[in-house]
Amino acid sequence: WFQGGGINACVNVLDRNRFLFPEQTAFIWHAEAEGSIHFTYKELYEKVLEVAEGLRNLGLRKGDSVTLYLPMIPEIVISMLACARIGCIHNVVFAGFSAEALASRVLESEAKLVITADGSLRKGKVLPLKKIVDESLRLLRSSVSVVVVKRAGIECKMLPRRDMLWEDLCEKGSENASYEMMEATDPL
Repeated sequence: WFQGGGINACVNVLDRNRFLFPEQTAFIWHAEAEGSIHFTYKELYEKVLEVAEGLRNLGLRKGDSVTLYLPMIPEIVISMLACARIGCIHNVVFAGFSAEALASRVLESEAKLVITADGSLRKGKVLPLKKIVDESLRLLRSSVSVVVVKRAGIECKMLPRRDMLWEDLCEKGSENASYEMMEATDPL
């Protein structure tokens, strides 16, 4: 629309509102069993900064692709905003797709990282997402890194030097509010 225009979608969504309405609800997440959780602009901003810094620490840079294979949990919103902040392209894959379908999307997007959960809870059933990611990456014979959100509370195999927990990604709080200026026509 605006060739030559500079923008950062995360800054547009969070930074201004964090200063104007820090305690106002930014979004509400409602889970099947847990009820609702409200995130203020201030809380969301701080969490996004942590994840953005964690992604930077993993070596992700502007233009890199990240596949999000997550259930509908707050971490999917946080991940999308963190990717936008540092200029990474996020590729959301429905967390019900097979290993083969996921593999094709990881391959086509040239993802350097997959963010997933141990499992997804839906109508009392658990879908083992991390296991599907492992199968998918075996099919690709890929060295893509994996970040795992503890959601379903199920055991999942963590491979050394490839896999890490979400909590470890976000371990160090960040004051680094820097962001990548993107062309208005760049993909998110």
